[in-house]
Amino acid sequence: MPPRLEVQNLNRAFDGQRVVADVSFGVPAGQVACLLGPSGCGKSTTLRMIAGVDMQDSGRIFVDGKLVCDTVFRLPPERRAIGLMFQDFALFPHLPVSENVAFGLKGGHAANRARVAELLDRVRMTSHIDSYPHELSGGEQQRVALARALAPRPRVLLMDEPFSGLDERLRDGIRDETLALLKEEGTAVLLVTHEPHEAMRMADQILLMRDGRIVQQGAPYNLYNAPADRQVAAFFSDINVLTGRVRGALTATPFGDFLTPGLPDGTPIDIVIRPQHLKIDFDRGGKGPAATPEDGSAALARVVRARYLGRESLVEFRTEQDAIALNATLPGVFLPPEGTKMWLMLRRDRVFVFPRG
Repeated sequence: MPPRLEVQNLNRAFDGQRVVADVSFGVPAGQVACLLGPSGCGKSTTLRMIAGVDMQDSGRIFVDGKLVCDTVFRLPPERRAIGLMFQDFALFPHLPVSENVAFGLKGGHAANRARVAELLDRVRMTSHIDSYPHELSGGEQQRVALARALAPRPRVLLMDEPFSGLDERLRDGIRDETLALLKEEGTAVLLVTHEPHEAMRMADQILLMRDGRIVQQGAPYNLYNAPADRQVAAFFSDINVLTGRVRGALTATPFGDFLTPGLPDGTPIDIVIRPQHLKIDFDRGGKGPAATPEDGSAALARVVRARYLGRESLVEFRTEQDAIALNATLPGVFLPPEGTKMWLMLRRDRVFVFPRG
């Protein structure tokens, strides 16, 4: 079976500057793909080309294996079986909820009423069927917008930052409700977001964009645990970076030598460690930590500052060797005084080594 949505080698330039460069991916029915990346990386332009409101310079778009657009053939947006949901919800202020949801339906009156009732029940908005958008909260408007987008049973649903206008306390619950409904409908979903947490929570696959290109795509677990480069690692969490140069297939750091085979001597290297993967132990008069990990050495450091963040504590360190700044996060409350000497340790299987770009 072909993917429900397939994009092949999309390109788009404005004023001679390419903003989407050779983008390709597929989204199966019933799955959510997230186009993730910083503002201006080409996410929304890609979405507009798939929706049919912008035209690609080259490349092809398919729905259920059928061509909907290339540089010669182009189905109009309303014939692509693609639904749209935007961050401002775009509800019609002069129509009640029932008519907003029914707006895109083309069946008979009874069938339309049944479809509206079904969806409002599934998004728990039946009691607001006669309300107008201005009478609803942001979360309620989001549910109505979702019901309206799904009412015509689109094969593909495009969502552009759909949760960004919601109060942070509401987002997780509404994301989960939305995801459950989309899965039930079997719709292929392409969600645009700049928030890694949202992509990790909702996506079956993440398409990480940078400067108009997809730099890495795959399951959230794979992007987090096997990033393609330092920038990918930094996009999903805070990082510590040790720098060095290759000497005889090794790179020296305060934590000992790291294997960097296959790279010529002098190659600059970034060694990336997430703060939660730094382990600590108190200094015992220069005797070293109580238990040094078998797969790594320890570095002596002093506490610069410690802060409690709610679920965890952030401790900032500076190593005694080379005065390198490093951050560690620890669960619960841990607030050692400034100047405290401590040993920092790491697991080498949780460290990423990249040639510096």
